[in-house]
Amino acid sequence: MAREPRNQTPQEPSPFDERVMHVDRVARVVKGGRRFRFRALVVVGDRKHRVGIGIAKGADVTAAVSKATEVAKKNMITVPVLDGTLPHEASAKVGGAHILIKPARAGTGLIAGGVVRTILEVGGVSNILSKSLGSSNKINVSYATLDAIRAMKPKNNWVTTKNAADAKKAASTAKKAEK
Repeated sequence: MAREPRNQTPQEPSPFDERVMHVDRVARVVKGGRRFRFRALVVVGDRKHRVGIGIAKGADVTAAVSKATEVAKKNMITVPVLDGTLPHEASAKVGGAHILIKPARAGTGLIAGGVVRTILEVGGVSNILSKSLGSSNKINVSYATLDAIRAMKPKNNWVTTKNAADAKKAASTAKKAEK
């Protein structure tokens, strides 16, 4: 007869897709030599248009990854998605990393590399074109990707001639009501 281990509750599946992008060994120099720790870069998304990144350090890899996952969950942003792609093109620069992301037609897929691909994949975007220019530092590329996503405006916030005409009409109505 097999016994179940004590103090173990059944694990429920996480609603988030958590991906470890990079683990680094970092050191600080002290009198007796070097003290090593680990730094982890984690991308977390729910595939329903929310994504976040987290960076944290820990004494061992698992501690660093779990801390980074918590940071990523706290810093999630919403990705404006329009028909499986982004509403318009955007670019951002962080440090030496410059990222350009553009919408693509249905069936194109994720044409992106490395960190950009993973961030957009866990964010629920299925068709995209992207180009990474400059530095290939994974941390700067991930922050630049999030900045480019933040720079996007959802379709209902676009300023079009129709929206501008409606705004003018509302302003003139407000002025008339004031008088």
